[in-house]
Amino acid sequence: MLVELRIEDLGVIEEASIIFGDGLTVLTGETGAGKTMIVEAINLLVGQRADASMVRAGADELRVEGRFIDDSGGERLLCRVVPRDGRSRAYVDGRLATVANLAEIGAALIDLHGQHEHQSLLGAPAQRAALDAFAAVDLAGLRAARAKLTEIDAALATMGGDERARAREIDLLRFQVEEIAKAALDDPDEDAVLEQQIDLLQDATLHRESLAAAIAGLTDDEGAVDRMTTAAAALGRSEAMREHVERIRELQSLVTDAADDMRRVLETVEEDPARLDSLAQRRQLLFDLRRKYGETLAAVMVYGQETAGRLAELESWEERAADLDKRRTSALAEVAREAVKVRKQRETAAPKLAKAVEQHLTNLALAGARVRIEVGDDPQDLAGDEVRFLLAANPGSEPAELAKVASGGELARSMLALRLVLTQAPGTLVFDEVDAGIGGDAAVAVANSLAELGERHQVLVVTHLPQVAAQAHRQVVVSKEVRKGITYATARNLADDERADEIARMLSGSMAVESAVEHARNMLKARTKTRSQRRSG
Repeated sequence: MLVELRIEDLGVIEEASIIFGDGLTVLTGETGAGKTMIVEAINLLVGQRADASMVRAGADELRVEGRFIDDSGGERLLCRVVPRDGRSRAYVDGRLATVANLAEIGAALIDLHGQHEHQSLLGAPAQRAALDAFAAVDLAGLRAARAKLTEIDAALATMGGDERARAREIDLLRFQVEEIAKAALDDPDEDAVLEQQIDLLQDATLHRESLAAAIAGLTDDEGAVDRMTTAAAALGRSEAMREHVERIRELQSLVTDAADDMRRVLETVEEDPARLDSLAQRRQLLFDLRRKYGETLAAVMVYGQETAGRLAELESWEERAADLDKRRTSALAEVAREAVKVRKQRETAAPKLAKAVEQHLTNLALAGARVRIEVGDDPQDLAGDEVRFLLAANPGSEPAELAKVASGGELARSMLALRLVLTQAPGTLVFDEVDAGIGGDAAVAVANSLAELGERHQVLVVTHLPQVAAQAHRQVVVSKEVRKGITYATARNLADDERADEIARMLSGSMAVESAVEHARNMLKARTKTRSQRRSG
């Protein structure tokens, strides 16, 4: 729902702030007062193409802001800025956005009907969705069948359909798998262990001498172990010295263990050029594998497993392809069966929806108008997804697509009739020129229809009809004046006690007489009665 609209420097409007409520709100005022600018402002908020000529004379840019409440009760702030020079800017919830993003969000919040670009029911997908909603078409089976088919097609695509390309990939994968398998990798830290072993063997004599000297310093006579034994004996067996003696014994044990470890290493360190060469070759092999397949040996091992799996898939291609082809044939048949069910529901509902819309059009001063809803004439379109709404506004004319209907008033009334039949729509509906060229009973019918629609949606209507104005929950009057040769337009919400005068002006012109005012008051009183009857009915 549109809660508030603020306009700055748009056309003849220097500044205007309008508060909107739910139900039916009418925008009234003299011809040329600037009512269309209000609609243009809303159009800008929902992504319509901006024109620098809209900027008020003397201003650098125009700005339109709208505050909405969405279906979940959250607040959305949309803003459009159009400079005199340069590209327009869009903002969503205070953050810079693209116009396309603004249009996407706006489409879910508001819909305009009249001579404007933003009319959701003119699009083929929306017309199909409208027919499906009217007929309560069950699409679950078709969607599931199509999803299954898509999944199978994706699996076939990953297998590759080019036999030569598949053969090349198999050769490459086989080489990689064999190369990694031949390396017999089982320890992700093997390269670190190799470096240590190579370091020992590269200078075996020096390492043996160093180890022997270290062992001797620890275990020979007068070595570290003997000296610690002497130190412990010097402390005696006094209870006061027990803690220190125990610590010396622990150190002695650690030193002895270190010496044993070094002896074991010493036993393996020998001048062995053949082993050193073997270790160096192994290190180079691991380096090459990491260069090709991963930064670490662990990554190389994972790559090998994944590659082996892909190779197995490709090597069993014929078997898997035959299985997928079989499943695809079954899935296509399921899609066809579900599509036929959906088409039947759509074809059954199409004339019913068309007739319901025609009945409303008759009451909206379009007697003789014909509506036809076509459901996919392409033989390949099994479900009838290509739904088109056609309208012949005048007897004798051929039905044409709604988007090609010439008269803005006829189009707006056609949309009104559709909205009256359908239940799904954005929260806010705007109608411009819906009352073009009608009066009398037709005007009353349009007014009642708009009021009925206002029971389900927020409806904003630009109107010249007092009958429509009298049915509204709220009324905004747009007026203009010339000050020092410059035209200024303003918009304000009318209080309930002001509405009779404005409706009287719509009845009899600016020289509204008392009888017109009284008539206007009676119309407003009758509105309450009509609304009660509509709700009870």
